Amino acid sequence: MSELKKAIENLKKGKKVLIFDSGEREGETDIVIPVTNVGFEDIVFMRKSGGGLICVTLPYEVAEKLDLPFMADVLQETGFNESEIPYGADSSFSLWVNHKETFTGITDKDRALTARKLGGIHRKVVRGKEIEFDNYFRIPGHVPILKGAEGLLNNRKGHTELSMALAEMAGILPTMVVCEMLDDETGESLSQDKAKVFSKEKDIPFIEGKKIIKKY
Repeated sequence: MSELKKAIENLKKGKKVLIFDSGEREGETDIVIPVTNVGFEDIVFMRKSGGGLICVTLPYEVAEKLDLPFMADVLQETGFNESEIPYGADSSFSLWVNHKETFTGITDKDRALTARKLGGIHRKVVRGKEIEFDNYFRIPGHVPILKGAEGLLNNRKGHTELSMALAEMAGILPTMVVCEMLDDETGESLSQDKAKVFSKEKDIPFIEGKKIIKKY
């Protein structure tokens, strides 16, 4: 079975995959898991084995219906100009949120709850329900929302879009929890080679972004 098929099968089962974007882009590997199945144990795993920001993706159309902006647009309106990103891409960051049922919002249980609730809101939007986002979430919070590009991989090829495109291939809700993998020894992002070793040790499929793009 190809790594792409393994990754798709894992997502269908609610399990983790590792996605490497590109050596010409960030050159990073993210741990990715479907939001519907995320528990606090998964947040612990991402925090300890990944070490980067633990974020939740939302498709562009869903974020638009919820009136969730790109943070870069918010900053521009306040007079701050977004600095150019070294790897030549627009930032996908939107708002940082806590669900209102959380306490501080930062614990593993709180972040898992916020992530699942974002998935629940996604489902409601898809069903055509009108949602007042701030009735459910506190802003700012501890879970960054990543707003996908309109047209997904046709317009941007970051982990946000790659993870949601893979979810679409798996036929699941394309709201994902993602976390960059960092290297404790070098202080840098975990290399592709080390991520592949980790993949084999933990039996988590590793997939390169270019393979997702080609299939998409």
